Amino acid sequence: MKTSTVETLVWVLIYAGLLGVGLGLAVQRYVEPLGWGIAVVGGVVAICGIVLIYVRSRMKSPT
Repeated sequence: MKTSTVETLVWVLIYAGLLGVGLGLAVQRYVEPLGWGIAVVGGVVAICGIVLIYVRSRMKSPT
């Protein structure tokens, strides 16, 4: 996988995950189980983005 693809995927996952957490917290006021579910999924997506930052740091840069 190209490094530019990984970098793009990192930011998409992090921002989408944080958006999901925020949406989950907002929904939690009205439907608590659904809100928690959305927030947890968003958190997992954001963590995947953070893990990809580590993976990208270990990739060899194209020369």
